[in-house]
Amino acid sequence: MASRWTLSGHLIGACSCDWGCPCSFNAKPTYGFCDGAYVWHIERGRFGSTRLDGLSFAAFGQSPGAIHEGNMTWLPIIERDADAAQRDAMERLLAGGEGGPWAVFATVTKARRPTIYAHFSIHLDGLSSRITAGRTLRMQLDKIHNPVTGEAEELKLVKPTGFTSKWADLGRSVKMKISAPDIDCDYSGRYAEYSRFSYSAPR
Repeated sequence: MASRWTLSGHLIGACSCDWGCPCSFNAKPTYGFCDGAYVWHIERGRFGSTRLDGLSFAAFGQSPGAIHEGNMTWLPIIERDADAAQRDAMERLLAGGEGGPWAVFATVTKARRPTIYAHFSIHLDGLSSRITAGRTLRMQLDKIHNPVTGEAEELKLVKPTGFTSKWADLGRSVKMKISAPDIDCDYSGRYAEYSRFSYSAPR
């Protein structure tokens, strides 16, 4: 039986696709493959009796084709400073068996890498947010700028059927780097997004 849990906070994402991210529109990835990361920073959260306020966790996925084709490799990244109960809660969420968006990701995951525990440093400011997770993940966001005038564009995706969030501010990554065993990726200058999330289970 799944545990009762509730989480709300900030969601930051970036991937290997061009600005706009075709996945948002059920289209093929820009370059045929999809490498991307999400970071969930929990403002308020509880997993059973375990409080998760102020913690962060992330996942990096690599898919040789469109994500829905089901060949993704999944790398969980969990807050090193969390205690044992908090780590266990985040592990269980990311594994997909407790519901939420991770249950969807689990259905398209073919392989799972060992969890990395890292210290998260997060500066939250919409599309000016910056995140590091030890030496494993570095992300810095920015708005998309008009190629003629140089002015910042205000772009928002509203998607009531979205499973990670119902809306997102669309931007670009100033920095998007992943470094882990057998992984060394740099997708700086590609797609990025910022949104808020609110999940709970069971409903």
